[in-house]
Amino acid sequence: MARNGRRREGGRRTREPVSEPVDGGLAQLLPDPDRPRAWTLLLDGAPQSHVDLDDPAYLEFEYQRRIGHLIDLAAPPGQPLRAVHLGGGGLTLARYTAATRPRSTQQVFEADAALTALVRRELPLEGAWRIRVRGGDARAGLARLPEGGADLIVADVFGGARTPAHLTSGEFLAEVRRVLRPGGLYAANLADGPPLAHLRAQVATAAAVFPELCLIADPAVLRGRRFGNAVLAASDRALPVAELTRRAAGDPHPGRVEHGRALADFTGGAAPVTDATATPSPQPPARVFHRR
Repeated sequence: MARNGRRREGGRRTREPVSEPVDGGLAQLLPDPDRPRAWTLLLDGAPQSHVDLDDPAYLEFEYQRRIGHLIDLAAPPGQPLRAVHLGGGGLTLARYTAATRPRSTQQVFEADAALTALVRRELPLEGAWRIRVRGGDARAGLARLPEGGADLIVADVFGGARTPAHLTSGEFLAEVRRVLRPGGLYAANLADGPPLAHLRAQVATAAAVFPELCLIADPAVLRGRRFGNAVLAASDRALPVAELTRRAAGDPHPGRVEHGRALADFTGGAAPVTDATATPSPQPPARVFHRR
Protein backbone atom coordinates (compact mmCIF):
# COMPACT_ATOMS: atom_id res chain seq x y z
CA MET A 1 0.00 0.00 0.00
CA ALA A 2 1.42 3.36 -1.02
CA ARG A 3 1.74 5.97 1.68
CA ASN A 4 -1.30 8.31 1.80
CA GLY A 5 -3.17 5.83 -0.42
CA ARG A 6 -1.57 7.11 -3.63
CA ARG A 7 0.34 5.42 -6.44
CA ARG A 8 1.46 6.36 -9.92
CA GLU A 9 -0.01 5.01 -13.15
CA GLY A 10 1.64 6.20 -16.35
CA GLY A 11 3.10 9.20 -14.55
CA ARG A 12 -0.30 10.15 -13.08
CA ARG A 13 -1.02 10.06 -9.36
CA THR A 14 -4.10 8.06 -8.40
CA ARG A 15 -5.71 7.43 -5.04
CA GLU A 16 -6.28 4.00 -3.60
CA PRO A 17 -8.30 2.93 -0.57
CA VAL A 18 -6.36 2.51 2.66
CA SER A 19 -7.25 -0.41 4.92
CA GLU A 20 -5.75 -0.94 8.36
CA PRO A 21 -6.75 -2.73 11.60
CA VAL A 22 -7.28 -0.39 14.55
CA ASP A 23 -8.40 -0.95 18.13
CA GLY A 24 -12.08 -0.74 17.21
CA GLY A 25 -11.99 -2.99 14.14
CA LEU A 26 -11.01 -2.58 10.50
CA ALA A 27 -10.59 1.04 9.43
CA GLN A 28 -10.86 1.99 5.78
CA LEU A 29 -10.24 5.28 4.02
CA LEU A 30 -12.09 5.47 0.71
CA PRO A 31 -11.39 8.29 -1.77
CA ASP A 32 -14.37 10.49 -2.62
CA PRO A 33 -14.73 10.30 -6.43
CA ASP A 34 -16.32 13.76 -6.55
CA ARG A 35 -13.74 15.67 -4.46
CA PRO A 36 -10.05 15.33 -5.33
CA ARG A 37 -8.64 15.31 -1.77
CA ALA A 38 -11.62 14.03 0.20
CA TRP A 39 -11.90 10.69 2.01
CA THR A 40 -14.58 8.73 3.84
CA LEU A 41 -13.52 6.86 6.97
CA LEU A 42 -15.31 3.57 7.64
CA LEU A 43 -14.98 1.32 10.68
CA ASP A 44 -16.03 -2.27 10.13
CA GLY A 45 -17.93 -1.07 7.07
CA ALA A 46 -19.91 1.71 8.78
CA PRO A 47 -19.18 5.29 7.67
CA GLN A 48 -17.63 7.26 10.55
CA SER A 49 -16.28 10.51 9.08
CA HIS A 50 -15.80 12.39 5.83
CA VAL A 51 -12.80 14.71 5.48
CA ASP A 52 -11.98 17.08 2.62
CA LEU A 53 -8.36 18.15 3.00
CA ASP A 54 -8.86 20.99 0.51
CA ASP A 55 -12.00 22.29 2.21
CA PRO A 56 -12.21 21.39 5.92
CA ALA A 57 -15.34 23.55 6.21
CA TYR A 58 -17.19 21.09 3.95
CA LEU A 59 -19.44 18.71 5.90
CA GLU A 60 -20.76 15.73 3.96
CA PHE A 61 -22.66 13.85 6.68
CA GLU A 62 -26.01 15.29 7.66
CA TYR A 63 -25.54 14.98 11.43
CA GLN A 64 -22.16 16.72 11.16
CA ARG A 65 -23.74 19.50 9.10
CA ARG A 66 -26.25 20.02 11.91
CA ILE A 67 -23.52 20.13 14.55
CA GLY A 68 -21.76 22.56 12.21
CA HIS A 69 -24.79 24.85 12.46
CA LEU A 70 -24.42 24.79 16.24
CA ILE A 71 -20.70 25.58 16.00
CA ASP A 72 -21.55 28.50 13.72
CA LEU A 73 -24.08 29.84 16.23
CA ALA A 74 -22.10 29.18 19.42
CA ALA A 75 -20.49 32.65 19.25
CA PRO A 76 -20.27 35.61 16.85
CA PRO A 77 -18.82 34.65 13.43
CA GLY A 78 -15.08 34.09 13.46
CA GLN A 79 -14.70 34.33 17.23
CA PRO A 80 -12.32 31.64 18.54
CA LEU A 81 -13.77 28.93 20.75
CA ARG A 82 -12.38 26.75 23.50
CA ALA A 83 -13.78 23.46 22.26
CA VAL A 84 -13.75 19.91 23.61
CA HIS A 85 -14.58 16.97 21.34
CA LEU A 86 -15.53 13.66 22.94
CA GLY A 87 -14.75 11.19 20.17
CA GLY A 88 -12.44 12.01 17.30
CA GLY A 89 -12.87 9.73 14.29
CA GLY A 90 -11.50 11.64 11.31
CA LEU A 91 -11.44 14.88 13.38
CA THR A 92 -13.95 16.37 10.94
CA LEU A 93 -15.65 18.72 13.41
CA ALA A 94 -12.37 19.85 14.96
CA ARG A 95 -11.13 20.67 11.45
CA TYR A 96 -14.37 22.54 10.75
CA THR A 97 -14.02 24.60 13.93
CA ALA A 98 -10.38 25.42 13.15
CA ALA A 99 -11.25 26.47 9.59
CA THR A 100 -14.28 28.60 10.46
CA ARG A 101 -12.99 29.98 13.76
CA PRO A 102 -9.21 30.52 13.50
CA ARG A 103 -7.21 30.60 16.75
CA SER A 104 -9.69 28.27 18.46
CA THR A 105 -8.09 25.96 21.02
CA GLN A 106 -9.42 22.43 20.88
CA GLN A 107 -8.98 19.19 22.80
CA VAL A 108 -10.12 15.88 21.35
CA PHE A 109 -10.52 12.70 23.41
CA GLU A 110 -10.32 9.57 21.27
CA ALA A 111 -9.94 6.14 22.88
CA ASP A 112 -8.74 4.38 19.71
CA ALA A 113 -5.03 5.26 19.57
CA ALA A 114 -4.44 3.24 16.40
CA LEU A 115 -7.27 5.08 14.63
CA THR A 116 -5.81 8.43 15.68
CA ALA A 117 -2.40 7.40 14.31
CA LEU A 118 -3.97 6.38 10.99
CA VAL A 119 -5.89 9.65 10.69
CA ARG A 120 -2.85 11.75 11.58
CA ARG A 121 -0.76 9.94 8.96
CA GLU A 122 -3.21 9.81 6.09
CA LEU A 123 -5.32 12.93 6.79
CA PRO A 124 -2.82 15.28 8.44
CA LEU A 125 -3.93 18.35 10.37
CA GLU A 126 -2.66 21.78 9.40
CA GLY A 127 0.24 22.90 11.54
CA ALA A 128 -1.35 26.19 12.59
CA TRP A 129 -4.43 24.54 14.03
CA ARG A 130 -4.54 24.37 17.80
CA ILE A 131 -5.92 20.85 18.04
CA ARG A 132 -4.61 18.48 20.70
CA VAL A 133 -5.69 14.86 20.49
CA ARG A 134 -5.56 12.87 23.72
CA GLY A 135 -5.99 9.14 24.14
CA GLY A 136 -8.21 7.45 26.67
CA ASP A 137 -11.82 7.37 27.75
CA ALA A 138 -13.87 10.48 26.96
CA ARG A 139 -15.56 10.73 30.35
CA ALA A 140 -12.29 10.24 32.23
CA GLY A 141 -10.71 12.94 30.10
CA LEU A 142 -13.60 15.29 30.72
CA ALA A 143 -13.23 14.81 34.47
CA ARG A 144 -9.68 16.14 34.29
CA LEU A 145 -10.69 19.43 32.68
CA PRO A 146 -11.16 22.61 34.75
CA GLU A 147 -14.56 23.99 35.68
CA GLY A 148 -15.92 26.50 33.17
CA GLY A 149 -13.04 25.97 30.75
CA ALA A 150 -14.98 25.22 27.54
CA ASP A 151 -17.23 27.27 25.29
CA LEU A 152 -18.34 24.19 23.36
CA ILE A 153 -18.43 20.44 24.05
CA VAL A 154 -19.27 18.06 21.21
CA ALA A 155 -20.06 14.41 21.99
CA ASP A 156 -19.80 11.94 19.12
CA VAL A 157 -18.60 8.75 20.77
CA PHE A 158 -19.41 5.31 19.41
CA GLY A 159 -17.86 2.01 20.37
CA GLY A 160 -18.54 0.17 17.14
CA ALA A 161 -22.04 1.37 16.31
CA ARG A 162 -23.22 2.14 19.87
CA THR A 163 -22.65 4.96 22.35
CA PRO A 164 -21.12 3.49 25.53
CA ALA A 165 -23.50 3.41 28.50
CA HIS A 166 -21.38 5.62 30.77
CA LEU A 167 -21.72 8.47 28.25
CA THR A 168 -25.53 8.49 28.42
CA SER A 169 -26.21 9.27 32.09
CA GLY A 170 -27.17 12.32 34.09
CA GLU A 171 -23.90 12.07 36.01
CA PHE A 172 -22.02 12.32 32.71
CA LEU A 173 -24.06 15.35 31.66
CA ALA A 174 -23.47 16.99 35.03
CA GLU A 175 -19.74 16.70 34.29
CA VAL A 176 -20.34 18.25 30.87
CA ARG A 177 -22.13 21.19 32.48
CA ARG A 178 -19.34 21.61 35.03
CA VAL A 179 -16.74 21.98 32.27
CA LEU A 180 -18.84 24.37 30.18
CA ARG A 181 -18.56 28.06 30.93
CA PRO A 182 -21.82 29.92 31.71
CA GLY A 183 -23.56 30.29 28.36
CA GLY A 184 -21.54 27.44 26.84
CA LEU A 185 -23.05 24.95 24.41
CA TYR A 186 -23.26 21.16 24.41
CA ALA A 187 -23.97 19.23 21.19
CA ALA A 188 -24.38 15.46 21.00
CA ASN A 189 -24.85 13.02 18.16
CA LEU A 190 -27.48 10.45 19.16
CA ALA A 191 -28.61 7.41 17.17
CA ASP A 192 -31.87 5.53 17.62
CA GLY A 193 -34.79 3.92 15.86
CA PRO A 194 -38.32 2.78 16.65
CA PRO A 195 -39.68 2.98 19.33
CA LEU A 196 -37.16 5.79 20.15
CA ALA A 197 -36.87 4.78 23.81
CA HIS A 198 -33.17 5.67 23.92
CA LEU A 199 -33.64 9.06 22.28
CA ARG A 200 -36.57 10.00 24.52
CA ALA A 201 -34.58 9.01 27.61
CA GLN A 202 -31.58 11.05 26.45
CA VAL A 203 -33.76 14.14 26.05
CA ALA A 204 -35.26 13.57 29.51
CA THR A 205 -31.76 13.16 30.97
CA ALA A 206 -30.52 16.39 29.39
CA ALA A 207 -33.63 18.25 30.58
CA ALA A 208 -32.79 17.24 34.16
CA VAL A 209 -29.36 18.91 33.85
CA PHE A 210 -29.79 21.82 31.40
CA PRO A 211 -32.60 24.39 31.37
CA GLU A 212 -32.51 24.89 27.59
CA LEU A 213 -32.39 22.23 24.91
CA CYS A 214 -33.53 21.36 21.41
CA LEU A 215 -33.38 18.36 19.10
CA ILE A 216 -32.59 18.40 15.37
CA ALA A 217 -33.40 15.39 13.19
CA ASP A 218 -35.00 14.12 10.02
CA PRO A 219 -38.79 14.13 10.54
CA ALA A 220 -38.92 10.42 9.68
CA VAL A 221 -36.54 9.68 12.57
CA LEU A 222 -38.57 11.81 14.98
CA ARG A 223 -41.73 9.95 13.95
CA GLY A 224 -40.06 6.61 14.65
CA ARG A 225 -40.24 5.48 11.04
CA ARG A 226 -36.56 4.61 10.64
CA PHE A 227 -33.25 4.36 12.46
CA GLY A 228 -31.12 7.50 12.19
CA ASN A 229 -29.28 10.34 13.87
CA ALA A 230 -30.54 13.20 15.99
CA VAL A 231 -28.46 16.10 17.27
CA LEU A 232 -29.20 17.27 20.81
CA ALA A 233 -28.19 20.82 21.81
CA ALA A 234 -28.22 21.97 25.43
CA SER A 235 -27.17 25.06 27.36
CA ASP A 236 -27.96 27.23 30.36
CA ARG A 237 -28.92 30.05 28.01
CA ALA A 238 -31.58 30.43 25.33
CA LEU A 239 -30.70 28.56 22.15
CA PRO A 240 -30.93 30.15 18.66
CA VAL A 241 -33.91 27.99 17.77
CA ALA A 242 -35.28 30.19 14.97
CA GLU A 243 -31.96 30.29 13.11
CA LEU A 244 -31.36 26.59 13.70
CA THR A 245 -34.82 25.87 12.30
CA ARG A 246 -34.08 27.92 9.19
CA ARG A 247 -30.72 26.23 8.62
CA ALA A 248 -31.97 22.71 9.24
CA ALA A 249 -34.88 23.24 6.83
CA GLY A 250 -32.40 24.29 4.14
CA ASP A 251 -30.12 21.26 4.47
CA PRO A 252 -29.89 18.77 1.58
CA HIS A 253 -31.86 16.37 3.81
CA PRO A 254 -34.14 18.86 5.60
CA GLY A 255 -34.38 18.50 9.35
CA ARG A 256 -36.88 19.53 11.97
CA VAL A 257 -36.10 21.29 15.26
CA GLU A 258 -38.09 20.31 18.34
CA HIS A 259 -38.04 22.69 21.30
CA GLY A 260 -40.05 23.68 24.35
CA ARG A 261 -43.44 22.09 24.83
CA ALA A 262 -43.17 19.96 21.70
CA LEU A 263 -39.87 18.51 22.86
CA ALA A 264 -41.23 17.85 26.35
CA ASP A 265 -44.16 16.02 24.77
CA PHE A 266 -41.74 14.03 22.61
CA THR A 267 -40.13 12.50 25.70
CA GLY A 268 -43.46 10.86 26.54
CA GLY A 269 -42.71 10.71 30.26
CA ALA A 270 -39.34 8.94 29.81
CA ALA A 271 -37.24 8.79 32.97
CA PRO A 272 -33.77 10.35 33.12
CA VAL A 273 -30.88 7.89 32.85
CA THR A 274 -28.44 7.44 35.74
CA ASP A 275 -25.14 5.59 35.97
CA ALA A 276 -27.05 2.78 37.69
CA THR A 277 -29.60 2.41 34.86
CA ALA A 278 -27.52 3.39 31.80
CA THR A 279 -27.25 1.09 28.79
CA PRO A 280 -25.50 1.56 25.44
CA SER A 281 -27.44 3.07 22.57
CA PRO A 282 -29.29 0.53 20.36
CA GLN A 283 -27.49 -1.50 17.74
CA PRO A 284 -28.44 -0.26 14.26
CA PRO A 285 -30.45 -2.71 12.18
CA ALA A 286 -28.57 -4.74 9.56
CA ARG A 287 -27.55 -2.70 6.51
CA VAL A 288 -28.27 0.58 8.29
CA PHE A 289 -25.38 2.97 8.82
CA HIS A 290 -25.97 5.19 11.86
CA ARG A 291 -24.01 8.23 10.65
CA ARG A 292 -25.62 9.65 7.57
